[in-house]
Amino acid sequence: MDFTFTEEQRAAAEAARGVFAGVAPDSVPSPALTRGAVADSFDRALWDRLAAADLLSLLLDEDSGGSGLDAVALCLVLRESAKVLARVPLLEHSAALAAVQAYGGAESRSALLTRAGRGEVVLTVAANGRTGHGPAELAVTARPETGDDTGTGTDSTQDTGSTPNTDSGSGSGSGSGNSAGGTGGGVWVLDGVQTAVPWAYDADFVLVPARTGEDRSILALVPREHQGVVLAEQISTTGERLGELRLEAARIPARDVITADGAWERLRTLLATGTCALALGLGERVLRMTGDYTSKREQFGHPIASFQAVAVQTADRYIDLRAMEVTLWQAAWRIASGAPGALPASGDVAVAKIWASDGVRRIVQTAQHLHGGFGADVDYPLHRYHAWAKHLELSLGPAAAHEEALGDLLAAHPLG
Repeated sequence: MDFTFTEEQRAAAEAARGVFAGVAPDSVPSPALTRGAVADSFDRALWDRLAAADLLSLLLDEDSGGSGLDAVALCLVLRESAKVLARVPLLEHSAALAAVQAYGGAESRSALLTRAGRGEVVLTVAANGRTGHGPAELAVTARPETGDDTGTGTDSTQDTGSTPNTDSGSGSGSGSGNSAGGTGGGVWVLDGVQTAVPWAYDADFVLVPARTGEDRSILALVPREHQGVVLAEQISTTGERLGELRLEAARIPARDVITADGAWERLRTLLATGTCALALGLGERVLRMTGDYTSKREQFGHPIASFQAVAVQTADRYIDLRAMEVTLWQAAWRIASGAPGALPASGDVAVAKIWASDGVRRIVQTAQHLHGGFGADVDYPLHRYHAWAKHLELSLGPAAAHEEALGDLLAAHPLG
């Protein structure tokens, strides 16, 4: 195990710092100042700059116009994005692209990857299930129907040019494990609900996990505007629009359905690890803000940073950050390298989630406490970071649940 970043990974992080240098956290819409959603869409100007810097196609191979990098590089970029509260679907878009590239059929890959890598098509992932607590793949059922998939309700996306399908004939699924649409022609019919889908109103496609009657997980590329697809607005703690996605006999062409074993598990672990990277970046910026403030704020003629009680609290939060960092890179390295270990990679991801979920909460709470009244002042950016940290904590789920999952893994794979 070597945590030294490669030259390409460092270059990606440097490019990200250059793009995000122009983002002022003070300008990020505040949920404390806005009733309802803080904005109708994400930061499209920033999205275009990320595309111009080739940061939307990090995980794509060179044949698809990408950089051919790995999960570590993506996490480095996500870490920088969280420091400035970048309002872009970078994690969900990148993770969905990686899944389509690795497991999707030839038609979906050729029609979607290059355009999505340029930012012309936006992807997101429905990963929260029906309530946000249960497995996402169990919230939607999928059943195949064989036959011609012409006229299955994709007309609403054909006019926008955003559909990955290149013709109206039957799909070209080969039936192999790494293709979309393993049933050849025909469609899959999806029914169910996915809650809190990030950027649902902005994405052209939502990658939706579902469960088949044979108790297998699949992934379906569902157009936002499609027969049988209904969105209901939900609001995050950050003030961003989320969507409750309802699928009512939504018919998806088989060529746009990924049936390969392991595709959903791989996507889920990449999303979780990327969220840990966001928590790390946010925590680093908040602790730096706290250090700057306590070094300048004086009581009794001395900076409060020199007081023992303040120093002990900030030292504890620094320990949290270092633990968040090392467990993140361990998880990202396992995903990127595929290296074997005493436990499956999901064990490393669980440890990273334990530290990220608890750590980001403790960091912002300590920051609020040490900032005093400034922590709640809407003219000061800390309250924005607090709202985003709460969203990340909720997205990761409680540490106790990940500890239980880790315990199950340890029971199934005894060490030594």
